[in-house]
Amino acid sequence: MKQKIQNWFSAIAGVVTQPKRFFTKIVADGNLEESMLRAFMFGLLAGILVLGLRLIGGATVTIGAIFTAVVIVPVLAVALLFVMGGLLMLVSEITGGERDWEIAIKGLASIFFIYPVILVLNALAFNCTSMWIISLLVDAYLIFLFYNISLYCMKGKKNNVIAVMAIIILFMATIYATDYRTGWFLIKNAGATLSCLL
Repeated sequence: MKQKIQNWFSAIAGVVTQPKRFFTKIVADGNLEESMLRAFMFGLLAGILVLGLRLIGGATVTIGAIFTAVVIVPVLAVALLFVMGGLLMLVSEITGGERDWEIAIKGLASIFFIYPVILVLNALAFNCTSMWIISLLVDAYLIFLFYNISLYCMKGKKNNVIAVMAIIILFMATIYATDYRTGWFLIKNAGATLSCLL
């Protein structure tokens, strides 16, 4: 397990500093279990960190909160991995890239370190302005990562990948420019979102 964790931290460094080089090296080797474990463990870390932040903020510890942190959030992380895998396969089909499910899952699992970061940043939002800033930065970075996975990991045609990313950016811009942003923000942090409505 220690070796796996070291490999995961090495992967994080690769994704952050050299995404093109890192994603180009991902190949299918029949080991989906490690990807699922990675998603689960980062989900568990996310749940524990958010629970810790709530405790620091004065929230009451309940069995439900603990269960959510150590079971629900990690399981949702694994479910999200497969949902995003389906979306990535669709994008790959459109852009003329790989049609290998395992490569898609491994590519996505390698960026799941962002999962606890996202949940913690969302939990730290305390007013409308901080909610906007955090949400924009996180969504922009996620689109950047998805672009790199689609292009270098799934080997989609560059012009097609750019076109798909442009559609996604336009879709997100529409959400931010309309009242739909309220629902998007509520998913992330209800307290901070309510300050936007006052």
